[in-house]
Amino acid sequence: MTDQLAEMPTDWRRALAVVAHPDDLEYGASAAVATWTDEGRSCAYLLATFGEAGIDTLTPTEAAPLREAEQRASAAAVGVESVEFLGHDDGTVEYGIALRREFAAAIRRHRPDLVLTLNHHDTWSWGGTVFWNTPDHRNVGRAALDAVADAGNRWIFPDLAEDGLLPWDGVRYVAVAGSPHATHAVAASAGLERAVASLLCHRTYIEALTDEDPQTYCHTLLEGSMAAVARRFGGRPGVAFELFTR
Repeated sequence: MTDQLAEMPTDWRRALAVVAHPDDLEYGASAAVATWTDEGRSCAYLLATFGEAGIDTLTPTEAAPLREAEQRASAAAVGVESVEFLGHDDGTVEYGIALRREFAAAIRRHRPDLVLTLNHHDTWSWGGTVFWNTPDHRNVGRAALDAVADAGNRWIFPDLAEDGLLPWDGVRYVAVAGSPHATHAVAASAGLERAVASLLCHRTYIEALTDEDPQTYCHTLLEGSMAAVARRFGGRPGVAFELFTR
């Protein structure tokens, strides 16, 4: 795809990121998050799982607390203080009413202007190769997209209002990171080094994933990703999103 990417809108103040696993945001989007928090915007993270099934050499019971701690450190590296986990079983998150309700509740609680999620499409690509996307990414991304509308409708999940979570129809944008159909981008060179530090916080996962030096691995991967965006963004390294406007 060679179409040029448009500039991401800036007329928003609060974001909520809804993803499946620890490290989902760190593989690219966190450079944008660092850029946004530098500008005085706020961002909260909501994760469906603890990513406990992601490391073959550790049992889920061993992996879960490590990955939670690494995610909290990784969020702090880019200026994010609020990190919540829903505790779904990693690898078997199901799309459905229950997941939409949990996400709608979080949107009502955080009242964001922008919701950020990860690629909900069937495939993703890297270096010209197309890969099948994981069920958790597909199901969480689609539920997050649907929950934005659910959060603003008083007649969907009316029990949330009874619990004090009043409808929130203030989401103006939904940004999908890692999408094969990116439309917009954020110039994020200033956030690169903090994004590298943020990804490096997931050392347990990275050391199980590759024999490469973790620092080199993180810097090479993120710098390469941002350089690929630059080719469609006026030469500016950045983070790309598929943007839905409401």
